[in-house]
Amino acid sequence: MIAASPLPYRVPMAFGLGFGLLLALFLLSLAIGSRPIPLTDVFGAFTAYDARSDMHLIVRELRVPRGLLAITAGAALGMAGTVMQAVTRNPLAEPGLLGVNAGAAMAVVLGTSAFGLTAISHYVWFGILGAGLSGAAVFFLGRGHQSGADPVRLLLAGAGLSIVLGAAVSLVVLNAVLDVLDIFRTWASGALEGRGMAVTWTMTVALIVGGALALALGPALNALAMGESMGRALGLDPPRIWALACLSVMILSGAATAAAGPIAFVGLAAPHIARAVAGPDNRTLLPLSAIFAAALLLGADIVGRVVVAPDELAAGIVATILGGPFFIHLVRRFRLVHL
Repeated sequence: MIAASPLPYRVPMAFGLGFGLLLALFLLSLAIGSRPIPLTDVFGAFTAYDARSDMHLIVRELRVPRGLLAITAGAALGMAGTVMQAVTRNPLAEPGLLGVNAGAAMAVVLGTSAFGLTAISHYVWFGILGAGLSGAAVFFLGRGHQSGADPVRLLLAGAGLSIVLGAAVSLVVLNAVLDVLDIFRTWASGALEGRGMAVTWTMTVALIVGGALALALGPALNALAMGESMGRALGLDPPRIWALACLSVMILSGAATAAAGPIAFVGLAAPHIARAVAGPDNRTLLPLSAIFAAALLLGADIVGRVVVAPDELAAGIVATILGGPFFIHLVRRFRLVHL
């Protein structure tokens, strides 16, 4: 049975509302924090910048890079989750649940502890490599390219690999020097503050490269959704599509994890929200998932500044707290549909 196409006005409306929500959240992220800043001063930081004003400095030097990092990292996770769900034909696929984030985390920890790398421009490559290796291992162990309709094997493989890598990360961190432990503690919680524009630029480049590759694969992913044999009949090379899709996920989720920490559930929830609005066409689903995921992570960062004010709760922790009930709902719904 082929799903009905969304009404013609729904997709443009979804993009318009998504961009509007993202802009509103970005402005809120500039105003809300341990020191609230009026919106007049927020706009003044861009229209009449005064280097002697501490409010202007906070907006431009601290909160703008933080907000842009949340947007770019969230968008990358949303697109990575969409690609993984399309390739595996598994509605529960997401970088955090399938071990990709754990692999990136392990690689980043090794880069900081064994090689003394503390700059994002250095250890981001370790994150991308770790994401790729762990993703390949999960696909191999769970045979995701052959059993995409059965989520159990992939989830078990991803959970098992995450447990093993998590234990390895703990072992390395416990035996590392205090400087590495402090870096890892902040990074592992998914905290976005204090990363700077250098991190944001690196994440932006990764989003452009990985996102462009994912968008180019959109039509092929639509064809493979009908099955491998149908894809071959349409002239596609499924192994090549899977390899390019894995490369896209490597770049997107590896860079996002290296830049913002291992953030879960954002890449799971955003594609489902976008699919409910715009339908299953990956050409529309990929950019819309990026917008929704960016809004989710930025919103989580704002909530983390408010709930324990004047202290802050890391965006990764907030995303996990909010994403857990959504995952439980999704699992129950998936089981009911397939019983």
